[in-house]
Amino acid sequence: MVGRFEIAKDTAQVVAESAATHVGRIAGIVTGAVREVTHEVGEWASDVFEIRDAADRAREDAADR
Repeated sequence: MVGRFEIAKDTAQVVAESAATHVGRIAGIVTGAVREVTHEVGEWASDVFEIRDAADRAREDAADR
């Protein structure tokens, strides 16, 4: 016969394993989201640099005329 202590231990073990699995999945989701956000911010910054360079060239062209 299984004692109350063993049942409690088994229950705690299953809960801990489940928590570890879900925390791992959540961490993966968060890591992926951070990576994607970082990528998008980098792309946006590149766009800003290109726009700034184009504006500088346009000002130079206007000054040459």
